[in-house]
Amino acid sequence: MKRILIATLLALPGPSFAHGLHDGGTLLSGALHPVSGADHVLAMLAVGLLAAQMAGRAVWLLPLSFVAAMLGGGAMGAAGIGFPAVEPMILASIMILGVLVALAARLPVPALVAMVAVFGLAHGWAHGAEGPASGLVLYAGGFAGATMLLHLAGIALGRLMPMVALRGLGAGTALAGFALAMV
Repeated sequence: MKRILIATLLALPGPSFAHGLHDGGTLLSGALHPVSGADHVLAMLAVGLLAAQMAGRAVWLLPLSFVAAMLGGGAMGAAGIGFPAVEPMILASIMILGVLVALAARLPVPALVAMVAVFGLAHGWAHGAEGPASGLVLYAGGFAGATMLLHLAGIALGRLMPMVALRGLGAGTALAGFALAMV
């Protein structure tokens, strides 16, 4: 467990360095946002890890709900609509999703979808609020595509790992979220 946590923390990009990498409304600048900040990477991989523990259509409902809500949140952020406590919500998403993976929690699918959508809304708001003044559609396409790839990577990783390692990675994710909250 300790080795998984250390490996997770060493593999993380610096905290929230995604903020400020937007040099225009391009697919590339949008795709860079979710993959260049530990807060986003951890949460989006955790959605995939959680989905990997599910069966049937829940495997796809979780990531698709996150991305759909994220696009809505991005539009809200770009429009200047407020979202109180967005950063604490983003950090909470990492910790809560990590704990759910670590516990191999079996919550009802509608509850998981709703929770993941709220987290997606918060992450999307951050993307949209920090996005470019023009070219928002291309930018949103970039951050939605990169997010889905992170979700798919989490699903693939979760399906390839033994359950004990997957649960350990969930615990490491939750602890990394806690560490980010302390920074």
